[in-house]
Amino acid sequence: MSTIAFLNIPMHGHVNPTLPVVAELVRRGHSVTYHIAPAFSKEIEAAGATVCLYPEADRPLADPPMPVTMIEGLTRTAVDLLPGVLSELRDIRPDLIVHGSACLWAAVAARELGVPAASLFTTFAYNRYVPSPTGASWKLLAAAAGRPRTVLDYVRARRRLRRRYDIRGLPPLDLLNVRQPLNLVFTSRDFQPGAGAFDESFQFVGPSLGARPADPSFPVDRLRAPVLYASLGTVFNAGPQVLRTFAAALSPLGGTVVIATGETDPAALDPLPDNVIAHRFVPQPEVLARAALFVTHGGMNSANEAMYAGVPMLVIPQGADQPLVARRVVELGVGLAISTRDTGAELVHALAKRLLDEPRFRAAADGLQVAQREAGGYQRVADELERYLHRAGRVSRPAPADSPQER
Repeated sequence: MSTIAFLNIPMHGHVNPTLPVVAELVRRGHSVTYHIAPAFSKEIEAAGATVCLYPEADRPLADPPMPVTMIEGLTRTAVDLLPGVLSELRDIRPDLIVHGSACLWAAVAARELGVPAASLFTTFAYNRYVPSPTGASWKLLAAAAGRPRTVLDYVRARRRLRRRYDIRGLPPLDLLNVRQPLNLVFTSRDFQPGAGAFDESFQFVGPSLGARPADPSFPVDRLRAPVLYASLGTVFNAGPQVLRTFAAALSPLGGTVVIATGETDPAALDPLPDNVIAHRFVPQPEVLARAALFVTHGGMNSANEAMYAGVPMLVIPQGADQPLVARRVVELGVGLAISTRDTGAELVHALAKRLLDEPRFRAAADGLQVAQREAGGYQRVADELERYLHRAGRVSRPAPADSPQER
């Protein structure tokens, strides 16, 4: 068996897809460590990994999380974390380092230690069809011109990184796109724009969805078809006014309307129609398995879970990769998209009714459901990592045979 070290940035959208992978690798007999912030310790330990903690203060993404601040924050965090990370990894002696595609310090550590590394893309992979937000562009240059202090901090951090470590070949700016000889993308080839333009180092493995603990506080027995579900995720939280708009727009169309309120107190939405259930956090895969429609911010994890369940989407992107996801949802006919400024009750109601009434949306969702499931998920990721270890001479067990699920 092998020792595999995971390193990631402390955000749910980046950590959650790795948890079923960790559990599967542990089930197969590998020893797994995971470098992460303290807030994620409990769920990572539950997956069977040994947690190695970053200092709580070292958050890699600045506020606001715009590309120019992310570049500076990720570079500065690499400088801050690398001494401790390298010390721990020298003690662990991993056979493989697996890291998020924005985890610059992991790529540097792998190079310093001479350990094979694989990169995980929890959004799209980036190319000319999907430009990276941190790739060199006039837009990035204009943003940098407006934040000279951030640029100066980045230059200083980059200089310190270059003086201390071998960073040749690693991207100077495009820090959401740190590639390795093996790059695993957590969506299907069908959903990835321009998938044919990527070489064989990119494998589109589909959504990594594992079993989640049951939530006894959520009233599953109250769900009546058609179930309509609305959630704007855990990063870009909606206020009471937007959530009340969803309730008003969807309640005439649904048997049950479920609204995930996030940081908003559900009591702030009262009074609600009798067929609306509002909870801070919702067992999303369980609800989507029963849903006829998903109103979503379009985070890749949420979109992947909706496609895995075969549910059409109304996407209201808030930021980050969500506009790209929304565009792809519309291109493939699996849903519709509107901007946040257009989220009036009348328009949301009209678009939701279209998604429920026009069979073409459900047919497209059914097609993508097949593609998402056939991509392989967390078991395919474990297979690819074991195969990679075998090629590198770092694993004692035979590499898995090629799976008929590979695309």
